[in-house]
Amino acid sequence: MKLKGKYSLLMLLCTFIFAVFEVSALPYDYSASIECLANPQKPQYGGGIIINPELNDGLKEWSIFGNAKLQHIESHSNKFLVAHSRTQPHDSMSQKVYLQSDMLYTFSAWIKVNTGSDVPVAATFKTASGFKRAGEIIAESNCWSMLKGGLTVEASGAAELYFESKNTSVEIWVDSISLQPFTEKEWKSHQDRSIAKNRKSKVHIQAVDAEGNPLPNATISIQQNVPSFPFGCSITKLILNNPAHQNWFTSRFTVTTFGDEMKWYSTESIQGREDYSVADAMLQFAEENNIVVRGHNVFWDDPQYQLSWVKSLNTRQLINATYKRLNSIMQRYKSKLIAWDVVNENLHWNFFESRMVANASAIFYNWAIKADGETPLFLNDFNTIEESRDGASMPAMYLRKLREIQSFPGNSGGRFGIGLESHFNSSTPNLPYIRASLDTLGVANVPIWITELDVASHLDQPFYLEQVLRELHSHPHIQGIIMWAGRGPKGCYRMCLTDENFNNLPTGDVVDKLLQEWGYRSSASFTADANGFFEASLPHGDYDMKISHSSATHSSMVHKLNVASITMSLQLSV
Repeated sequence: MKLKGKYSLLMLLCTFIFAVFEVSALPYDYSASIECLANPQKPQYGGGIIINPELNDGLKEWSIFGNAKLQHIESHSNKFLVAHSRTQPHDSMSQKVYLQSDMLYTFSAWIKVNTGSDVPVAATFKTASGFKRAGEIIAESNCWSMLKGGLTVEASGAAELYFESKNTSVEIWVDSISLQPFTEKEWKSHQDRSIAKNRKSKVHIQAVDAEGNPLPNATISIQQNVPSFPFGCSITKLILNNPAHQNWFTSRFTVTTFGDEMKWYSTESIQGREDYSVADAMLQFAEENNIVVRGHNVFWDDPQYQLSWVKSLNTRQLINATYKRLNSIMQRYKSKLIAWDVVNENLHWNFFESRMVANASAIFYNWAIKADGETPLFLNDFNTIEESRDGASMPAMYLRKLREIQSFPGNSGGRFGIGLESHFNSSTPNLPYIRASLDTLGVANVPIWITELDVASHLDQPFYLEQVLRELHSHPHIQGIIMWAGRGPKGCYRMCLTDENFNNLPTGDVVDKLLQEWGYRSSASFTADANGFFEASLPHGDYDMKISHSSATHSSMVHKLNVASITMSLQLSV
Protein backbone atom coordinates (compact mmCIF):
# COMPACT_ATOMS: atom_id res chain seq x y z
CA MET A 1 0.00 0.00 0.00
CA LYS A 2 1.48 3.34 -1.04
CA LEU A 3 0.24 6.66 0.25
CA LYS A 4 1.29 10.23 -0.39
CA GLY A 5 3.46 12.11 2.07
CA LYS A 6 7.05 11.87 3.24
CA TYR A 7 6.15 9.92 6.33
CA SER A 8 2.75 8.74 5.26
CA LEU A 9 3.24 5.17 6.36
CA LEU A 10 3.91 3.63 9.72
CA MET A 11 4.44 -0.02 10.15
CA LEU A 12 2.78 -1.55 13.14
CA LEU A 13 4.35 -4.83 14.07
CA CYS A 14 2.04 -6.57 16.51
CA THR A 15 2.72 -9.85 18.14
CA PHE A 16 -0.02 -11.31 20.26
CA ILE A 17 1.07 -14.00 22.63
CA PHE A 18 -0.27 -15.40 25.82
CA ALA A 19 0.94 -13.12 28.58
CA VAL A 20 3.28 -14.75 31.03
CA PHE A 21 2.36 -14.27 34.65
CA GLU A 22 5.08 -15.04 37.12
CA VAL A 23 3.79 -16.37 40.39
CA SER A 24 5.59 -18.13 43.18
CA ALA A 25 2.42 -19.69 44.63
CA LEU A 26 1.55 -23.30 44.00
CA PRO A 27 -0.36 -23.31 40.68
CA TYR A 28 -3.98 -24.38 40.70
CA ASP A 29 -4.77 -27.62 38.88
CA TYR A 30 -7.81 -26.95 36.63
CA SER A 31 -7.88 -30.53 35.38
CA ALA A 32 -10.78 -32.87 36.05
CA SER A 33 -12.11 -36.14 34.69
CA ILE A 34 -15.68 -37.02 33.75
CA GLU A 35 -14.77 -40.46 32.45
CA CYS A 36 -15.25 -43.60 34.51
CA LEU A 37 -11.81 -45.25 34.48
CA ALA A 38 -10.54 -48.75 35.12
CA ASN A 39 -7.97 -47.32 37.55
CA PRO A 40 -7.91 -44.02 39.42
CA GLN A 41 -5.46 -41.31 38.53
CA LYS A 42 -2.82 -40.04 40.93
CA PRO A 43 -4.04 -37.64 43.64
CA GLN A 44 -3.86 -33.97 42.75
CA TYR A 45 -1.12 -32.02 44.55
CA GLY A 46 0.27 -35.36 45.80
CA GLY A 47 -2.64 -35.49 48.22
CA GLY A 48 -2.00 -32.07 49.76
CA ILE A 49 -2.46 -32.30 53.53
CA ILE A 50 -4.05 -35.77 53.35
CA ILE A 51 -1.77 -38.40 54.84
CA ASN A 52 -1.51 -41.69 52.99
CA PRO A 53 -3.59 -40.42 50.07
CA GLU A 54 -2.93 -43.41 47.78
CA LEU A 55 -3.40 -45.95 50.59
CA ASN A 56 0.09 -47.31 50.04
CA ASP A 57 0.57 -47.56 53.83
CA GLY A 58 -2.48 -49.60 54.64
CA LEU A 59 -4.93 -47.94 57.04
CA LYS A 60 -2.41 -45.40 58.35
CA GLU A 61 -4.24 -42.20 59.44
CA TRP A 62 -7.59 -43.62 58.28
CA SER A 63 -10.27 -44.71 60.72
CA ILE A 64 -13.93 -45.71 60.90
CA PHE A 65 -16.63 -43.05 60.73
CA GLY A 66 -19.92 -44.30 62.16
CA ASN A 67 -20.33 -48.07 62.24
CA ALA A 68 -18.79 -49.19 58.98
CA LYS A 69 -16.07 -51.78 58.74
CA LEU A 70 -12.87 -50.86 56.89
CA GLN A 71 -10.75 -53.00 54.63
CA HIS A 72 -7.53 -52.23 52.80
CA ILE A 73 -7.45 -53.93 49.40
CA GLU A 74 -4.85 -54.30 46.66
CA SER A 75 -6.07 -55.21 43.19
CA HIS A 76 -4.07 -55.07 39.94
CA SER A 77 -1.30 -53.08 41.71
CA ASN A 78 -3.86 -50.53 42.93
CA LYS A 79 -4.39 -50.06 46.66
CA PHE A 80 -7.59 -48.57 48.01
CA LEU A 81 -9.86 -48.40 51.02
CA VAL A 82 -13.29 -50.05 51.33
CA ALA A 83 -16.06 -49.20 53.78
CA HIS A 84 -18.52 -52.09 54.04
CA SER A 85 -21.26 -53.38 56.37
CA ARG A 86 -22.82 -49.93 56.33
CA THR A 87 -26.18 -49.27 57.99
CA GLN A 88 -26.27 -45.47 57.98
CA PRO A 89 -25.54 -43.01 55.12
CA HIS A 90 -22.50 -41.63 56.93
CA ASP A 91 -20.91 -44.99 57.71
CA SER A 92 -17.55 -44.85 55.94
CA MET A 93 -13.85 -44.13 56.33
CA SER A 94 -12.44 -40.88 57.72
CA GLN A 95 -9.30 -38.86 58.32
CA LYS A 96 -8.83 -36.05 60.78
CA VAL A 97 -7.44 -32.74 59.50
CA TYR A 98 -7.02 -29.22 60.79
CA LEU A 99 -8.83 -26.55 58.75
CA GLN A 100 -8.08 -22.83 58.89
CA SER A 101 -10.67 -20.10 58.40
CA ASP A 102 -8.34 -18.00 56.27
CA MET A 103 -7.62 -20.74 53.73
CA LEU A 104 -9.43 -22.05 50.67
CA TYR A 105 -9.41 -25.82 50.19
CA THR A 106 -9.70 -27.74 46.93
CA PHE A 107 -10.65 -31.38 47.32
CA SER A 108 -10.64 -34.44 45.07
CA ALA A 109 -10.96 -38.20 45.38
CA TRP A 110 -11.68 -41.21 43.22
CA ILE A 111 -14.79 -43.16 44.14
CA LYS A 112 -16.23 -46.57 43.30
CA VAL A 113 -18.97 -48.83 44.69
CA ASN A 114 -19.05 -52.61 44.74
CA THR A 115 -22.41 -53.15 43.06
CA GLY A 116 -24.99 -51.37 40.96
CA SER A 117 -24.64 -48.02 39.23
CA ASP A 118 -25.77 -44.42 39.56
CA VAL A 119 -24.96 -44.28 43.28
CA PRO A 120 -24.51 -40.74 44.66
CA VAL A 121 -21.52 -40.52 47.00
CA ALA A 122 -20.54 -37.29 48.76
CA ALA A 123 -17.43 -36.08 50.56
CA THR A 124 -18.23 -34.21 53.77
CA PHE A 125 -16.23 -32.52 56.50
CA LYS A 126 -17.46 -32.56 60.08
CA THR A 127 -16.30 -29.28 61.64
CA ALA A 128 -16.89 -27.51 64.93
CA SER A 129 -19.40 -25.19 63.22
CA GLY A 130 -21.30 -27.87 61.29
CA PHE A 131 -21.09 -30.22 58.34
CA LYS A 132 -19.49 -28.99 55.10
CA ARG A 133 -20.09 -30.91 51.90
CA ALA A 134 -17.09 -30.62 49.58
CA GLY A 135 -18.73 -32.28 46.60
CA GLU A 136 -20.65 -35.26 45.25
CA ILE A 137 -20.31 -37.74 42.40
CA ILE A 138 -22.36 -40.52 40.81
CA ALA A 139 -20.37 -43.68 41.50
CA GLU A 140 -20.32 -46.85 39.42
CA SER A 141 -19.39 -50.44 40.25
CA ASN A 142 -17.26 -51.22 37.20
CA CYS A 143 -14.96 -48.18 37.18
CA TRP A 144 -13.60 -45.24 39.19
CA SER A 145 -15.10 -41.73 39.07
CA MET A 146 -13.40 -38.48 40.07
CA LEU A 147 -15.10 -36.32 42.67
CA LYS A 148 -13.80 -32.75 42.63
CA GLY A 149 -14.97 -30.03 44.99
CA GLY A 150 -13.85 -27.70 47.71
CA LEU A 151 -14.74 -25.80 50.84
CA THR A 152 -13.99 -23.02 53.28
CA VAL A 153 -14.76 -22.90 57.01
CA GLU A 154 -15.94 -20.07 59.26
CA ALA A 155 -13.70 -21.00 62.19
CA SER A 156 -10.33 -22.73 62.44
CA GLY A 157 -10.22 -26.07 64.17
CA ALA A 158 -10.12 -29.83 63.94
CA ALA A 159 -12.30 -31.45 61.30
CA GLU A 160 -13.00 -34.93 60.03
CA LEU A 161 -13.32 -35.96 56.39
CA TYR A 162 -15.75 -38.76 55.64
CA PHE A 163 -17.84 -40.08 52.74
CA GLU A 164 -21.56 -40.71 52.67
CA SER A 165 -24.24 -42.32 50.55
CA LYS A 166 -27.94 -42.83 51.23
CA ASN A 167 -27.60 -46.22 49.56
CA THR A 168 -26.41 -48.22 52.57
CA SER A 169 -26.40 -51.51 50.64
CA VAL A 170 -23.24 -50.57 48.76
CA GLU A 171 -19.62 -50.54 49.78
CA ILE A 172 -17.81 -47.23 49.32
CA TRP A 173 -14.36 -47.54 47.76
CA VAL A 174 -11.99 -44.55 47.79
CA ASP A 175 -8.51 -43.81 46.48
CA SER A 176 -6.25 -40.89 45.48
CA ILE A 177 -7.67 -38.45 48.02
CA SER A 178 -6.42 -34.86 48.02
CA LEU A 179 -7.06 -31.77 50.14
CA GLN A 180 -4.94 -28.78 49.13
CA PRO A 181 -5.08 -25.48 51.06
CA PHE A 182 -4.43 -22.12 49.42
CA THR A 183 -4.09 -18.71 51.02
CA GLU A 184 -6.31 -15.89 49.80
CA LYS A 185 -3.25 -14.34 48.17
CA GLU A 186 -2.49 -17.57 46.32
CA TRP A 187 -6.13 -17.90 45.23
CA LYS A 188 -6.06 -14.37 43.85
CA SER A 189 -2.81 -15.16 42.03
CA HIS A 190 -4.56 -18.06 40.27
CA GLN A 191 -7.26 -15.66 39.09
CA ASP A 192 -4.70 -13.12 37.89
CA ARG A 193 -2.69 -15.76 36.11
CA SER A 194 -5.75 -17.18 34.37
CA ILE A 195 -6.88 -13.71 33.25
CA ALA A 196 -3.42 -12.96 31.90
CA LYS A 197 -3.46 -16.24 29.97
CA ASN A 198 -7.07 -16.40 28.78
CA ARG A 199 -8.44 -12.83 28.72
CA LYS A 200 -5.39 -10.79 27.69
CA SER A 201 -2.54 -10.84 25.21
CA LYS A 202 0.81 -9.14 25.34
CA VAL A 203 1.06 -6.72 22.42
CA HIS A 204 4.40 -5.67 20.91
CA ILE A 205 4.25 -2.68 18.56
CA GLN A 206 6.96 -0.94 16.55
CA ALA A 207 6.28 2.30 14.72
CA VAL A 208 8.37 2.83 11.61
CA ASP A 209 8.25 5.16 8.64
CA ALA A 210 7.73 4.22 5.00
CA GLU A 211 11.38 3.20 4.66
CA GLY A 212 11.21 0.95 7.71
CA ASN A 213 13.09 3.30 10.01
CA PRO A 214 11.96 3.31 13.66
CA LEU A 215 10.08 6.35 14.90
CA PRO A 216 11.45 6.95 18.39
CA ASN A 217 9.14 8.21 21.11
CA ALA A 218 6.05 7.88 18.92
CA THR A 219 2.75 8.24 20.77
CA ILE A 220 0.30 5.36 20.50
CA SER A 221 -3.28 6.06 21.61
CA ILE A 222 -5.73 3.20 21.92
CA GLN A 223 -9.45 2.98 22.66
CA GLN A 224 -11.29 -0.29 23.20
CA ASN A 225 -14.65 -0.23 21.44
CA VAL A 226 -15.89 -3.79 21.84
CA PRO A 227 -14.59 -6.17 24.53
CA SER A 228 -14.30 -9.81 23.53
CA PHE A 229 -15.62 -11.21 26.80
CA PRO A 230 -19.43 -10.90 26.93
CA PHE A 231 -20.55 -9.27 30.18
CA GLY A 232 -24.07 -8.03 30.73
CA CYS A 233 -27.26 -7.81 32.70
CA SER A 234 -30.87 -8.81 32.19
CA ILE A 235 -33.42 -6.18 31.16
CA THR A 236 -37.18 -5.84 31.29
CA LYS A 237 -39.64 -3.85 29.19
CA LEU A 238 -39.09 -0.93 31.57
CA ILE A 239 -36.03 0.00 29.54
CA LEU A 240 -38.03 0.80 26.40
CA ASN A 241 -39.29 4.23 27.43
CA ASN A 242 -36.69 5.27 29.97
CA PRO A 243 -33.70 7.21 28.59
CA ALA A 244 -31.91 7.19 31.95
CA HIS A 245 -32.18 3.42 32.09
CA GLN A 246 -31.03 3.10 28.48
CA ASN A 247 -28.01 5.35 28.96
CA TRP A 248 -26.93 3.58 32.12
CA PHE A 249 -27.24 0.15 30.51
CA THR A 250 -25.72 0.78 27.09
CA SER A 251 -22.67 2.52 28.55
CA ARG A 252 -21.71 -0.67 30.37
CA PHE A 253 -22.95 -3.88 28.80
CA THR A 254 -22.61 -5.82 25.54
CA VAL A 255 -25.07 -8.67 26.13
CA THR A 256 -28.46 -9.14 27.74
CA THR A 257 -31.32 -11.53 28.47
CA PHE A 258 -34.96 -10.51 28.71
CA GLY A 259 -36.47 -11.22 32.11
CA ASP A 260 -39.95 -12.46 31.15
CA GLU A 261 -40.75 -11.03 27.77
CA MET A 262 -39.83 -14.08 25.65
CA LYS A 263 -41.36 -16.65 27.98
CA TRP A 264 -44.41 -18.57 26.88
CA TYR A 265 -46.67 -16.99 29.49
CA SER A 266 -45.75 -13.56 28.09
CA THR A 267 -46.15 -14.26 24.37
CA GLU A 268 -49.29 -16.44 24.42
CA SER A 269 -51.22 -15.79 27.61
CA ILE A 270 -54.39 -16.77 25.75
CA GLN A 271 -54.20 -19.88 23.61
CA GLY A 272 -53.83 -19.03 19.93
CA ARG A 273 -53.24 -15.30 20.49
CA GLU A 274 -49.52 -14.74 20.15
CA ASP A 275 -48.08 -11.32 20.91
CA TYR A 276 -44.37 -10.69 20.41
CA SER A 277 -44.64 -6.90 20.27
CA VAL A 278 -42.79 -6.26 23.54
CA ALA A 279 -40.03 -8.78 22.81
CA ASP A 280 -39.70 -7.35 19.28
CA ALA A 281 -39.29 -3.83 20.65
CA MET A 282 -36.69 -4.95 23.19
CA LEU A 283 -34.75 -6.82 20.52
CA GLN A 284 -34.82 -3.75 18.27
CA PHE A 285 -33.46 -1.63 21.13
CA ALA A 286 -30.67 -4.14 21.70
CA GLU A 287 -29.74 -4.33 18.01
CA GLU A 288 -29.67 -0.53 17.68
CA ASN A 289 -27.18 -0.39 20.54
CA ASN A 290 -24.99 -3.32 19.44
CA ILE A 291 -26.10 -5.48 22.35
CA VAL A 292 -26.47 -9.19 21.66
CA VAL A 293 -29.31 -11.18 23.22
CA ARG A 294 -29.73 -14.65 24.70
CA GLY A 295 -33.13 -16.25 24.06
CA HIS A 296 -34.76 -17.03 27.42
CA ASN A 297 -36.65 -19.28 27.34
CA VAL A 298 -38.58 -21.59 25.03
CA PHE A 299 -39.95 -23.84 27.82
CA TRP A 300 -39.83 -23.75 31.61
CA ASP A 301 -40.21 -27.15 33.25
CA ASP A 302 -41.44 -25.75 36.59
CA PRO A 303 -45.18 -26.52 37.01
CA GLN A 304 -45.92 -23.27 38.83
CA TYR A 305 -45.06 -21.19 35.76
CA GLN A 306 -47.37 -22.98 33.35
CA LEU A 307 -50.37 -21.14 31.98
CA SER A 308 -53.75 -22.50 33.04
CA TRP A 309 -54.64 -23.32 29.46
CA VAL A 310 -51.41 -25.28 29.05
CA LYS A 311 -52.17 -27.30 32.19
CA SER A 312 -55.63 -28.13 30.85
CA LEU A 313 -54.34 -29.84 27.69
CA ASN A 314 -54.25 -33.59 27.27
CA THR A 315 -51.08 -35.33 26.12
CA ARG A 316 -51.70 -35.05 22.37
CA GLN A 317 -52.84 -31.44 22.66
CA LEU A 318 -49.78 -30.58 24.74
CA ILE A 319 -47.45 -32.15 22.18
CA ASN A 320 -49.07 -30.08 19.44
CA ALA A 321 -49.00 -26.90 21.52
CA THR A 322 -45.32 -27.26 22.45
CA TYR A 323 -44.35 -27.98 18.85
CA LYS A 324 -46.20 -24.86 17.73
CA ARG A 325 -44.67 -22.76 20.53
CA LEU A 326 -41.09 -23.83 19.81
CA ASN A 327 -41.29 -23.25 16.08
CA SER A 328 -43.13 -19.97 16.49
CA ILE A 329 -40.56 -18.27 18.70
CA MET A 330 -37.43 -19.91 17.32
CA GLN A 331 -38.24 -19.21 13.69
CA ARG A 332 -39.29 -15.67 14.52
CA TYR A 333 -35.92 -14.88 16.09
CA LYS A 334 -33.79 -17.27 14.06
CA SER A 335 -30.23 -15.98 13.60
CA LYS A 336 -31.04 -12.91 15.72
CA LEU A 337 -29.93 -14.37 19.05
CA ILE A 338 -26.64 -15.76 20.32
CA ALA A 339 -28.20 -18.61 22.36
CA TRP A 340 -31.43 -20.34 23.28
CA ASP A 341 -32.37 -21.64 26.72
CA VAL A 342 -34.53 -24.39 25.24
CA VAL A 343 -35.71 -26.04 28.45
CA ASN A 344 -35.29 -24.12 31.70
CA GLU A 345 -34.60 -25.93 34.97
CA ASN A 346 -35.25 -29.50 33.84
CA LEU A 347 -32.86 -30.86 36.45
CA HIS A 348 -35.22 -29.76 39.21
CA TRP A 349 -38.62 -29.93 37.52
CA ASN A 350 -40.38 -32.20 35.03
CA PHE A 351 -43.74 -30.73 34.03
CA PHE A 352 -43.42 -31.67 30.38
CA GLU A 353 -41.83 -35.05 31.11
CA SER A 354 -44.69 -35.94 33.47
CA ARG A 355 -47.38 -34.84 31.04
CA MET A 356 -45.88 -35.98 27.73
CA VAL A 357 -43.04 -38.52 27.67
CA ALA A 358 -40.04 -39.13 29.93
CA ASN A 359 -37.60 -37.81 27.31
CA ALA A 360 -39.60 -34.67 26.47
CA SER A 361 -36.55 -32.44 26.96
CA ALA A 362 -34.50 -34.42 24.46
CA ILE A 363 -37.36 -34.18 21.96
CA PHE A 364 -37.57 -30.41 22.44
CA TYR A 365 -33.86 -30.05 21.66
CA ASN A 366 -34.36 -32.21 18.59
CA TRP A 367 -37.08 -29.86 17.38
CA ALA A 368 -34.85 -26.88 18.25
CA ILE A 369 -31.98 -28.21 16.13
CA LYS A 370 -34.35 -28.32 13.17
CA ALA A 371 -35.82 -24.88 13.90
CA ASP A 372 -32.57 -22.95 14.51
CA GLY A 373 -29.67 -25.34 14.56
CA GLU A 374 -27.01 -22.67 14.00
CA THR A 375 -27.68 -21.02 17.36
CA PRO A 376 -26.24 -22.75 20.46
CA LEU A 377 -28.89 -24.57 22.48
CA PHE A 378 -28.42 -24.34 26.24
CA LEU A 379 -29.62 -26.17 29.27
CA ASN A 380 -30.16 -23.72 32.12
CA ASP A 381 -30.46 -24.54 35.81
CA PHE A 382 -29.62 -23.43 39.35
CA ASN A 383 -27.48 -24.67 42.26
CA THR A 384 -24.88 -26.44 40.13
CA ILE A 385 -22.20 -24.07 41.43
CA GLU A 386 -24.16 -22.28 44.13
CA GLU A 387 -24.99 -25.15 46.48
CA SER A 388 -22.91 -28.28 47.09
CA ARG A 389 -25.81 -30.05 48.86
CA ASP A 390 -28.25 -29.96 45.95
CA GLY A 391 -27.85 -33.42 44.48
CA ALA A 392 -30.40 -32.76 41.72
CA SER A 393 -28.13 -30.33 39.89
CA MET A 394 -24.60 -31.24 40.95
CA PRO A 395 -22.11 -31.20 38.05
CA ALA A 396 -22.39 -34.96 37.56
CA MET A 397 -26.18 -34.77 37.22
CA TYR A 398 -25.94 -31.78 34.88
CA LEU A 399 -23.54 -33.64 32.62
CA ARG A 400 -25.75 -36.72 32.70
CA LYS A 401 -28.73 -34.67 31.50
CA LEU A 402 -26.57 -33.09 28.78
CA ARG A 403 -25.41 -36.51 27.56
CA GLU A 404 -28.99 -37.79 27.65
CA ILE A 405 -30.10 -34.97 25.36
CA GLN A 406 -27.07 -35.22 23.08
CA SER A 407 -27.51 -38.98 22.62
CA PHE A 408 -31.15 -38.73 21.50
CA PRO A 409 -31.46 -39.77 17.82
CA GLY A 410 -30.82 -36.76 15.62
CA ASN A 411 -29.23 -34.61 18.34
CA SER A 412 -25.58 -35.59 17.92
CA GLY A 413 -24.86 -32.70 15.57
CA GLY A 414 -26.47 -30.06 17.74
CA ARG A 415 -24.61 -27.09 19.19
CA PHE A 416 -25.17 -27.38 22.94
CA GLY A 417 -24.22 -25.21 25.88
CA ILE A 418 -24.24 -25.21 29.68
CA GLY A 419 -26.16 -22.40 31.36
CA LEU A 420 -25.52 -21.83 35.07
CA GLU A 421 -28.05 -19.51 36.68
CA SER A 422 -25.84 -18.72 39.70
CA HIS A 423 -28.43 -17.43 42.18
CA PHE A 424 -26.43 -17.24 45.40
CA ASN A 425 -29.22 -17.00 47.94
CA SER A 426 -28.81 -19.58 50.72
CA SER A 427 -25.27 -19.26 52.03
CA THR A 428 -22.01 -17.43 51.41
CA PRO A 429 -20.46 -18.41 48.06
CA ASN A 430 -18.05 -21.34 48.28
CA LEU A 431 -15.31 -20.24 45.88
CA PRO A 432 -13.35 -23.53 45.88
CA TYR A 433 -16.53 -25.47 45.10
CA ILE A 434 -17.44 -23.01 42.33
CA ARG A 435 -14.03 -23.38 40.73
CA ALA A 436 -13.94 -27.15 41.03
CA SER A 437 -17.45 -27.50 39.60
CA LEU A 438 -16.49 -25.39 36.59
CA ASP A 439 -13.38 -27.54 36.14
CA THR A 440 -15.61 -30.62 35.94
CA LEU A 441 -18.22 -29.07 33.64
CA GLY A 442 -15.51 -27.72 31.37
CA VAL A 443 -14.40 -31.20 30.38
CA ALA A 444 -17.69 -31.55 28.44
CA ASN A 445 -16.16 -29.17 25.87
CA VAL A 446 -19.28 -27.06 25.27
CA PRO A 447 -19.73 -23.33 25.95
CA ILE A 448 -20.42 -22.46 29.59
CA TRP A 449 -22.24 -19.25 30.46
CA ILE A 450 -23.28 -17.68 33.74
CA THR A 451 -26.84 -16.74 32.88
CA GLU A 452 -28.65 -15.21 35.89
CA LEU A 453 -26.08 -14.16 38.48
CA ASP A 454 -27.25 -12.49 41.67
CA VAL A 455 -26.54 -12.47 45.41
CA ALA A 456 -29.30 -12.49 48.01
CA SER A 457 -29.95 -9.33 50.00
CA HIS A 458 -29.41 -11.01 53.38
CA LEU A 459 -25.77 -11.50 52.41
CA ASP A 460 -23.22 -8.72 51.98
CA GLN A 461 -24.18 -8.19 48.34
CA PRO A 462 -21.34 -5.90 47.18
CA PHE A 463 -18.64 -7.99 48.86
CA TYR A 464 -19.84 -11.37 47.60
CA LEU A 465 -20.82 -10.06 44.18
CA GLU A 466 -17.24 -8.92 43.68
CA GLN A 467 -15.86 -12.22 44.96
CA VAL A 468 -18.05 -14.27 42.65
CA LEU A 469 -17.52 -12.07 39.59
CA ARG A 470 -13.76 -12.24 40.01
CA GLU A 471 -13.89 -16.02 40.32
CA LEU A 472 -16.17 -16.52 37.34
CA HIS A 473 -14.50 -14.01 35.01
CA SER A 474 -11.11 -15.56 35.65
CA HIS A 475 -12.13 -19.17 35.03
CA PRO A 476 -10.88 -20.40 31.63
CA HIS A 477 -14.09 -22.30 30.85
CA ILE A 478 -16.50 -19.37 31.31
CA GLN A 479 -17.44 -17.72 28.00
CA GLY A 480 -19.87 -15.07 29.22
CA ILE A 481 -21.62 -13.63 32.28
CA ILE A 482 -25.09 -12.11 32.64
CA MET A 483 -26.33 -10.72 35.95
CA TRP A 484 -29.99 -11.09 36.91
CA ALA A 485 -30.47 -7.52 38.05
CA GLY A 486 -32.80 -5.99 35.48
CA ARG A 487 -35.05 -3.39 37.06
CA GLY A 488 -38.75 -3.82 36.36
CA PRO A 489 -41.90 -1.99 37.51
CA LYS A 490 -41.71 -3.78 40.87
CA GLY A 491 -37.98 -3.45 41.34
CA CYS A 492 -35.47 -6.29 40.90
CA TYR A 493 -35.63 -10.02 41.50
CA ARG A 494 -33.10 -10.27 44.33
CA MET A 495 -30.37 -7.81 43.48
CA CYS A 496 -30.40 -4.30 42.02
CA LEU A 497 -27.42 -2.43 40.63
CA THR A 498 -29.09 1.00 40.74
CA ASP A 499 -31.87 2.85 42.50
CA GLU A 500 -35.10 3.76 40.69
CA ASN A 501 -33.37 6.83 39.19
CA PHE A 502 -30.52 4.69 37.84
CA ASN A 503 -27.91 5.97 40.21
CA ASN A 504 -25.48 3.27 41.23
CA LEU A 505 -26.01 1.29 44.38
CA PRO A 506 -22.91 -0.26 46.02
CA THR A 507 -23.43 -3.33 43.81
CA GLY A 508 -23.38 -1.09 40.73
CA ASP A 509 -20.14 0.46 41.98
CA VAL A 510 -18.65 -3.03 42.17
CA VAL A 511 -19.61 -3.65 38.55
CA ASP A 512 -18.09 -0.35 37.42
CA LYS A 513 -14.89 -1.02 39.34
CA LEU A 514 -14.48 -4.43 37.72
CA LEU A 515 -15.34 -3.13 34.25
CA GLN A 516 -12.57 -0.58 34.61
CA GLU A 517 -10.16 -3.17 35.98
CA TRP A 518 -10.95 -5.57 33.14
CA GLY A 519 -10.32 -2.83 30.58
CA TYR A 520 -13.86 -2.59 29.21
CA ARG A 521 -13.97 0.26 26.70
CA SER A 522 -10.81 1.67 28.22
CA SER A 523 -8.48 4.19 26.64
CA ALA A 524 -4.77 4.74 27.12
CA SER A 525 -1.72 6.38 25.56
CA PHE A 526 1.76 4.91 25.36
CA THR A 527 5.12 6.27 24.32
CA ALA A 528 7.39 4.12 22.21
CA ASP A 529 11.03 3.75 23.15
CA ALA A 530 14.05 4.94 21.18
CA ASN A 531 13.57 2.13 18.67
CA GLY A 532 9.87 2.80 18.16
CA PHE A 533 8.76 -0.14 20.33
CA PHE A 534 6.08 -0.29 22.96
CA GLU A 535 4.62 -3.23 24.81
CA ALA A 536 1.45 -3.75 26.82
CA SER A 537 -0.84 -6.53 28.02
CA LEU A 538 -4.29 -5.70 26.66
CA PRO A 539 -7.68 -7.35 27.24
CA HIS A 540 -8.98 -9.09 24.16
CA GLY A 541 -11.27 -6.94 22.05
CA ASP A 542 -11.59 -4.53 19.14
CA TYR A 543 -9.61 -1.30 19.39
CA ASP A 544 -9.18 1.99 17.60
CA MET A 545 -5.56 3.09 17.42
CA LYS A 546 -3.81 6.33 16.50
CA ILE A 547 -0.08 6.83 16.14
CA SER A 548 1.52 10.23 16.14
CA HIS A 549 5.09 11.42 15.72
CA SER A 550 6.72 14.78 15.17
CA SER A 551 7.94 13.69 11.74
CA ALA A 552 4.54 12.36 10.58
CA THR A 553 2.43 14.68 8.46
CA HIS A 554 -0.85 12.82 9.05
CA SER A 555 -1.74 11.20 12.36
CA SER A 556 -5.50 11.50 12.52
CA MET A 557 -6.35 8.24 10.77
CA VAL A 558 -7.93 5.67 13.05
CA HIS A 559 -6.75 2.09 12.62
CA LYS A 560 -8.83 -0.91 13.64
CA LEU A 561 -7.07 -3.50 15.72
CA ASN A 562 -8.31 -6.79 17.10
CA VAL A 563 -6.39 -8.03 20.13
CA ALA A 564 -6.54 -11.80 20.48
CA SER A 565 -4.19 -14.70 21.04
CA ILE A 566 -2.76 -14.61 17.51
CA THR A 567 0.31 -13.26 15.76
CA MET A 568 0.02 -10.61 13.07
CA SER A 569 1.99 -7.91 11.28
CA LEU A 570 0.25 -4.81 9.97
CA GLN A 571 1.08 -1.71 7.97
CA LEU A 572 -1.03 1.25 9.02
CA SER A 573 -1.19 4.67 7.39
CA VAL A 574 -1.17 7.95 9.32
